[in-house]
Amino acid sequence: MMALRRGVAVAVEGAVALFLVAMVAGQVLGQPVLLGYVTTGSMQPTLEPGDGFVAVPAEVAGPVEEGDVVTFRAEEIQGGGLTTHRVVGETERGYVTRGDNNPFTDQDGDEPPVTEAQIVAVAWRPGGEVLAVPGVGAFVTLTQGVLTEGQRRLAAALGTRSLLGTQGLAYLLVGLSVAAYVADLLVGGGRRRPERDTGRETGTSVRLVVAVFAAAVVLSATATMVVPAGPQEFGVVSAESDSPGIRIVEQGTTESTRYVLGNGGFVPMVTYVDPASDGVAFEPSAAVIPPQSTVNATLTLTAPPDTGYYRYFVVEHRYLLLLPQSTIRALYGVHPWAPIVAIDGLLGGSFYLLGVALVDTGRVRSRSRDGPSRLDRLRSRLT
Repeated sequence: MMALRRGVAVAVEGAVALFLVAMVAGQVLGQPVLLGYVTTGSMQPTLEPGDGFVAVPAEVAGPVEEGDVVTFRAEEIQGGGLTTHRVVGETERGYVTRGDNNPFTDQDGDEPPVTEAQIVAVAWRPGGEVLAVPGVGAFVTLTQGVLTEGQRRLAAALGTRSLLGTQGLAYLLVGLSVAAYVADLLVGGGRRRPERDTGRETGTSVRLVVAVFAAAVVLSATATMVVPAGPQEFGVVSAESDSPGIRIVEQGTTESTRYVLGNGGFVPMVTYVDPASDGVAFEPSAAVIPPQSTVNATLTLTAPPDTGYYRYFVVEHRYLLLLPQSTIRALYGVHPWAPIVAIDGLLGGSFYLLGVALVDTGRVRSRSRDGPSRLDRLRSRLT
């Protein structure tokens, strides 16, 4: 019975931790990670305001079909930003979307058809219906406010803006994890005061602190690769005559412009740029960007033979150059997220093993009031 209760408790803790990680990761990456939510009644009765849903990343969800509920980067709806609506049709220029509670489609208004490049997630529909999770929106909104206010106050106190925004949140997560890790080192290595015999552990689990630290490093690395990447849009008017620049191109002709790839970090990045629309070419399709540097590329757009306004997309994929470039290229050929998973595994695994090594060398000691700790028992089983 005790084992069953402990198993249930661990499962509940794991579910809560997964929820929190998904929520914070979504904030850092600027898109749903495992969980999304709606704030308006446009999707009633499928999703009430504040309801959450399981968000499957577009890269792994497969082809979008009519009837799917998708989260996309809108251009005009409520001033632009993430919107969750249902796909109700498809045209040559993209998908037609509509909120279940709306009488008209988004494209009946000012929103252009939604392209594949704009879709970031697809709602999971077990049995054909979206699985709603009540209350997610209120909790996320509250947490967002706390995080934003904390970032603002800390940035003001330290006199730097680098702690603001999604990248600043990633920095804070790493900093807090390092502080917790150092504190656990100091406390764990200190002399314990005699306590009464209870047979229970006290203090923070060393393994948990190490795991949190590794997770924060992984989250920061993922944000560094994902946040500056993604789809880039170019609006072009196909006109009867050409004009300077790339925004107005003579119908049926081609125009080229410089495209700057930048890296503001301290680790080299390798970037792949894929055309996501017809009539787009990009050279070079892959480039290594040194730290604190830029690389120039060439974007070429071909205007359709018919006049009008057209949207072109390219999709950037960025990776920290922590693996051989040939390995990243091979993984990229399998799936654009495969290099991110491999790099995150390398970073997270390395930091976790470093923490375990410190434990094994006695630099960190697990704390127990009586008898061997869980960490000691685990090591005895492994040896």
